[in-house]
Amino acid sequence: MTFAIDVDCEACGACCSFSPTWPRFSTETEAEIDALPARFVSDDQRGMRCHGARCSALAGRVGSSTSCLIYDLRLDVCRACVPGDGACLEARSSFGLD
Repeated sequence: MTFAIDVDCEACGACCSFSPTWPRFSTETEAEIDALPARFVSDDQRGMRCHGARCSALAGRVGSSTSCLIYDLRLDVCRACVPGDGACLEARSSFGLD
């Protein structure tokens, strides 16, 4: 599958700031969830804590320079992201990063 653009995730971060319901737990084990720093887990324990639509584990400025503070522990849904796919382009568009 080919996408129209190459995306540098570390200069973007839009997918991590696009929806407060997106960074959810899906296939993570209880042990994997327990390994996450509590300050990043939502009060209902269903996903990541968000500030507005932004994942609390995202550091930096969207569209400029970003990083994941829990990259090695990130959720399966985050690992499945494909830079440049339809969901990526939609998130980027919402920040004017076309």
